[in-house]
Formats: sequence, structure tokens, C-alpha cells
Amino acid sequence: MALFVTVLLVSNIASSAKIVDWGVSLPRWLGGLPLAFDAGTLLFPISYIFGDVLTEVYGYRRSRRVIWVGFGAAALMSVTLWLVGRMPGEATWQQSVGQTAYDAVLGGVSRGGLIIASLAAYFAGEFSNSYTLARLKVATRGRWLWLRTIGSTLVGEGIDSVLFVIVACLTGVFPWEIALTLIVANYIFKVGIEVAFTPLTYQIVGLLKRLENEDYYDIHTDFNPFHLETQSR
Repeated sequence: MALFVTVLLVSNIASSAKIVDWGVSLPRWLGGLPLAFDAGTLLFPISYIFGDVLTEVYGYRRSRRVIWVGFGAAALMSVTLWLVGRMPGEATWQQSVGQTAYDAVLGGVSRGGLIIASLAAYFAGEFSNSYTLARLKVATRGRWLWLRTIGSTLVGEGIDSVLFVIVACLTGVFPWEIALTLIVANYIFKVGIEVAFTPLTYQIVGLLKRLENEDYYDIHTDFNPFHLETQSR
């Protein structure tokens, strides 16, 4: 859970700080769209791997609790950075760094635009990912883990990428001119990370199931994201 929350918070700050462009574009027959992306995309897909492992081993209920912890931590970070941004700066700091630099790097977080986009996308994407994986596990009777991890990521990351970029553009964090580029690049990169890490996911899931003697099936689970009570196995 600590690593999960760390990934979430670092990703939010990185997304506000920089848009990355490696000079790579889609082929011309696919429109030639440049694949620039917000820097948080480098790390954020790992949070979905954590979500897959948590849901696969411990079930939707425990994953739901961790998702809410991450949500609260991100909200706390946003409030803290907003408060710091409103405080008067010391004279030497103003000359060497300055409020303009602070707002340029952390303004998306402290003004709320980026955090609103991130929290909305995080909430919808993470719960969609966890719900899809839990349902697929029951439907496949625990077989084909790769189908569950990749399938849930296709759903969750799709919702996350679209919602994050649209809300960020609506709140002025990103310009609309690069919205489609960010959505496509983020989605391709995030799904690619999930596929690339599938062998490692298998190793971690197998290890945890053996060590914890746990392999939860969400057969009678209440999937309401706001319901935090326990449920029967």
C-alpha cells in the first residue's frame, strides 16, 4: 500500500511538471499522431499492476480500501501544496526561485486542476480495473491470469486516460491542442507497461498466494465503491 500511494503521488507531481516528447509518432496510415505524454505516465501504470495483484490475491474488498487510502493521500497532497502556494515567500527564495516558478511546476496540483483530473480519473479507472479483474477471475474460475490483468487494464486505463486528459484540459492544465495526443500516447504506453510486466505480475501473485495462503474469489462481493464493510467469501 505504501508503494501504491507513493506511485500515485509522484505521478501527480510529475504530470504537472513536464510534458515529454520523444519525437515518436504513429505511422502515417494511422494519422501520424505524435506520441507526447505527461511525465507521470512513466510511473503511473505501476499503480494498476499493484491493483491487479491486490485484487487477484486479496479480493476487491481489500483493494477498495487501498484505493481509498490513495485517494485521501492525493487529496492531502493537493491541499498542502495549495496552502504552501498561498503563503508569502521569503525574500531570498523569491529572488532565487520565486512564486512564478512554484506555480509553473506545482500550479496544476496546487490550483486544483490537475488533482481534480487525477482524482476523477483515478477513482473511475482504479475501481473499473479492480471490478473487471474480480469479475473475470470468477468467470474464468481462476484460469488465464494474463487475460484478467491485461483485460482489466484495457478497461481501467482506457477510462483513466480519457477522463484525466479531458478534465485536465477543461480546468486549463493542458491545452486542448494536445488532448488527443495525450490520450492516445498515455493509453498505448500504460497498456504496454502492463503487458511487459505480465511475467513479473505472475511471479508476485504466485509468491503472495503461497506465502499468504490466500486466493480470494469475489463471488458474493458488494462492488459498491463506497461500501467499506467486509463481505463473505
